[in-house]
This record gives sequence, C-alpha cells and structure tokens, in this order.
Amino acid sequence: MSKGPVVLKLGGEVVTGPHMAAIAADVAEMRANGQPVVVVHGGGPQATLLQKKLGQTPQIVAGRRITDRDTLEVMKMVVAGKVNVDLCSALLAAGAKPVGLHGASSLAVAAKKRPPKVVAGGGPDPIDFGHVGDVASVNQDLIALLVGAGYVPAIACLGADAEGNVYNINADIVANKMAIALDAQALLLVSDVPGVLRDVADPSSRIPRMTLADGKKAIADGVVTKGMIPKLEESFEAIGQGVRAVHIVGRLERGQLAREVAEPGSVGTVLVAG
Repeated sequence: MSKGPVVLKLGGEVVTGPHMAAIAADVAEMRANGQPVVVVHGGGPQATLLQKKLGQTPQIVAGRRITDRDTLEVMKMVVAGKVNVDLCSALLAAGAKPVGLHGASSLAVAAKKRPPKVVAGGGPDPIDFGHVGDVASVNQDLIALLVGAGYVPAIACLGADAEGNVYNINADIVANKMAIALDAQALLLVSDVPGVLRDVADPSSRIPRMTLADGKKAIADGVVTKGMIPKLEESFEAIGQGVRAVHIVGRLERGQLAREVAEPGSVGTVLVAG
C-alpha cells in the first residue's frame, strides 16, 4: 500500500442507524478518488438485544463486555453475521466493493486471550473478561491484497488464533491495532455521539481537540464516563504506538467524513499526543 489507508471504526449502532448511507457514500467516494479505506465494526447494541431475547443477562464492566461461552456465540452470530452483512450491503449500495472479514478469515485479526486485569472504572480487583482477546497481529498481506485491488475490507471485531479459538475484542482496539499496523493516514472512531462532549446532554459542548493530558484530566474529573473511558485510553495508547491522530466523530452527514480527515477537529474531536 503506497498510500496509507483511512481506518474507519463503526459502532454497531452506526451500521443500522440513519447516517450509514451518508458514511457509505463518503467511503465509496474516497475509494473512487484513490484513497484506500479499511472499515472495522462492532455490534454491541445488536448483541445486547439478542442476548436479552435469548434470556441472557449482558455483563458490562467499565464499558467492556464480559464474554462467557454463550455470549461468544451471540457475538459470532451478530457481529460476524448480521452486522457485517448489513455493513457490506450499505457499502455495496453506495458503489464501493466491500469484502467482509473476521479474525478467523486467514487470521485477519490474530489474537490471544486477555489475562485478568484491573481496568479503570472496574474496581480494584483484576477482572477476567472470559473469551476476550488482545490483538497479537494483523494480516497485512491479506488487507494489502484487497486494498490494492480496489476493495474495502469490512472487518468484524472478532479475533482468532492459529488453533481456531475465537475471541471477542473491543472494536476500538481492533481499529487502533489495524491503524498502527497499516500506518494509517487517519483513524476515525464513528459512534452515535459527535465527539468528546463536556456535557453529554449537549452536543454543542464538543471538544474539537484533546491531548493526552486533557484526556487524563477529563477522566479524573468525571467529564468522561462509561464507554468513553476505554475509548480515550485505548486511543491514546494507539497514539503512543505511532498512530498520528485519532478522530472521534458521530452523526455524520454527507461529506463530513472526508472533511474531518482533511480538517482535523472540524466535525468531531481529534485526539493527539500533545
């Protein structure tokens, strides 16, 4: 890949939400203009909905899902199944050429089991998240092959190891590791919030730019809570490992995706080292 890709992470709520058509159109246009795009997606809301239909009680600690065996089966069905198909369908309708992948697709995302660990907001004791993995490596050759032929890889947030074990992984982490491995031009985390907000009830309180020090203070002061805590922590970790900047965006209208890449902080919140 002579030109670093834009890595786009879509939350599950985005894939089935009202802004997906606009995002897909922007992806198709960027791809048509010669900009490689790699999409990573989650499926948390859909997984929670199916768990409840099946009589399971989702366990979320500090914004992270504990994944027992039954939960892993749900993640396979929802994330690598329905959500991936819906995403590829939207991209296809916009004129892009998507290829759906997951960790077991020739180890597109190779993973190992996450050991019990203490997490911010999860109390003082180490937490065993079950069948949750950490990214060990990314199959750069496979992704380069697809991107080089004009395709848009659409990667579900499931990892796997060479023995065929499958792991649930937070989609932000997969996107971060993908961006590092592919030397991405930009990493955009797209959710249903328009950026990091000083007041979660007020979209106009968006913070355009945030440094590592700003992020730590926002967490300590309680400005940032719940699922935004791991999002910020993992984003700054990715920046420390070489990602140029991470953009947190949401509720995107047509053209705003490309605009945020060209003008960081114009649409969402751009996270930088300092």
